[in-house]
Amino acid sequence: MKKLLYALILAAFALTSSGCSWLNDSSTPPSPEFIAADAMEDFNTGQYSAALKNFQILRDRFPFSEYSLMAELKTGDCHFYLGQHLEAIAAYQDFEQNHPTNEAIPYTQFQIGMSYYKQLTTIDRDPSAAHLAISTFSRLIRTFPKCPYVQEARARIIAAENFLANHELYVANFYIKTDKLKQAATRLEFLLDNFPTTTAGPRAEELLAILKTGEKPNGSWQDWIPEIGMPDWETFKTIGARQSQ
Repeated sequence: MKKLLYALILAAFALTSSGCSWLNDSSTPPSPEFIAADAMEDFNTGQYSAALKNFQILRDRFPFSEYSLMAELKTGDCHFYLGQHLEAIAAYQDFEQNHPTNEAIPYTQFQIGMSYYKQLTTIDRDPSAAHLAISTFSRLIRTFPKCPYVQEARARIIAAENFLANHELYVANFYIKTDKLKQAATRLEFLLDNFPTTTAGPRAEELLAILKTGEKPNGSWQDWIPEIGMPDWETFKTIGARQSQ
């Protein structure tokens, strides 16, 4: 009776988990090694949803196996590549909390920064993710100055700062267009105080100089519709490389 009951349990589990190949092909309980291999095969072939399910099974059913730590880390990676950036951040932060001295911590910090960075879209949207990306990348550089992610982290910081500067310029242009010149001057001064070397700096200086004369900057309708997309971070790679030397 015990064997029959065990077989029925396995059959029921297989029916509810048909997405996992090891449950369909085996009549015996799979080992954590087998599940880990299946998960990594899915991950390496871009089947992140399937891999995520297997990594979760590893974490739930074999929390003390040698593959559990890998499953925790790859859970974050699966969420990241699925575009589930909030879930990725939570997974990476859990890994850091559970394994604060692990050698993968520089990687998880970089991935947290990238998860914030990937949330940036256009400069007319909420820029809070840019601040969080800069903060996370800066922490990585301070804590692990010799890690292999420093150069790209510096470049991403510069790109995020340019994003924030162009956001401020976008808002200032809106205020100018709507005749709120004092508010426009305040945003331009903030831009120049905090992001003076960004691509938006020269235009901000030009507009602020005009506003200080008491005049309203002139311009066609095209001047009030700046490029609102994310700057290409590749543009700032050489700057990041110089700063890391």
